[in-house]
Amino acid sequence: MSNLENTQLQMRKGVLEFCILSIISKGEVYPSDIIAKMKEARLMVVEGTLYPLLTRLKNQGLLSYTWKESVSGPPRKYYVLTPIGEQFQKELSTTWQELVNAVNTTTLNPNHNE
Repeated sequence: MSNLENTQLQMRKGVLEFCILSIISKGEVYPSDIIAKMKEARLMVVEGTLYPLLTRLKNQGLLSYTWKESVSGPPRKYYVLTPIGEQFQKELSTTWQELVNAVNTTTLNPNHNE
């Protein structure tokens, strides 16, 4: 893997948790829906990455889930943010906006040397 590919991978990993929490913040969601939304946004995530992350977020008290019957198979786990998770996601959102602004200021401002 080249340095560029490695750096790109690390950047994506850094925002993965925030993106997943943001998707779940919009309402109860099934993991395959998370994967579909991430693919739609061109942030590829696979089940082998998603499920351990969801378990970790649940163990941290940020998510909870409920089992719901499915018409096409076994019951499914649907995830929601806990109140702690909602606060955590809001704080991450603020941090993200600050980071975007800082990156844009340093990379897009043609007069940054003045």
